[in-house]
Amino acid sequence: MEWYEPEVQELEKLNTTSPPSPGAVLFYGSSSLRLWTTLSKDMAPWPVVNRAFGGSTLAACVHFFDRLVVPCAPGSMVLYAGDNDLGDGRPPDDIVRSLRAMLSRIDTTLGPIPVAYISIKPSLARWSLRDKIQRVNNAARALMEQRPSGYYVDVYTSMLGPDGRPRAELFDADGLHLSAKGYQMWTRILRPYVALLAGDRQKQ
Repeated sequence: MEWYEPEVQELEKLNTTSPPSPGAVLFYGSSSLRLWTTLSKDMAPWPVVNRAFGGSTLAACVHFFDRLVVPCAPGSMVLYAGDNDLGDGRPPDDIVRSLRAMLSRIDTTLGPIPVAYISIKPSLARWSLRDKIQRVNNAARALMEQRPSGYYVDVYTSMLGPDGRPRAELFDADGLHLSAKGYQMWTRILRPYVALLAGDRQKQ
């Protein structure tokens, strides 16, 4: 976990120098969230906080939870992680265990707050892992549907083209991270969920 320390420490400083308003919707996970530079604007008028860090696995998100999430005192959370775990060769069952651990940490430290889990995306770079991605996504859907105020956000389906493969225009040149069009799609999909997480059932 030492590899993550420099960025984690920078995020910790933010919690001190620019503490978020308690009760905001906290986005937590890997680079797909970290690189979302327009997140606050895209999710307005709901207050959001981004504490994602680059290259993070779901296991790393659990490890750094107390340092990055708890000080923010979020009212709800949006998670995107698991993508890099698969890229590192971890089996789907390990990722599902990490998700269970994450939900347990949330319940223990923050209470049964609303949580949304974004499905692992079908990227060009990791298309060979699609069967494992779908196994994790199916298990994650079941976990989130069992949770009171739990939401499974399916971005996988919308990111596939008519040929059943990932839509190239939704990705940067590396075939892994999202392009501006990719974030526009995620914005459309996520806004109704963020409205629910923020307790606003009107402005969607």
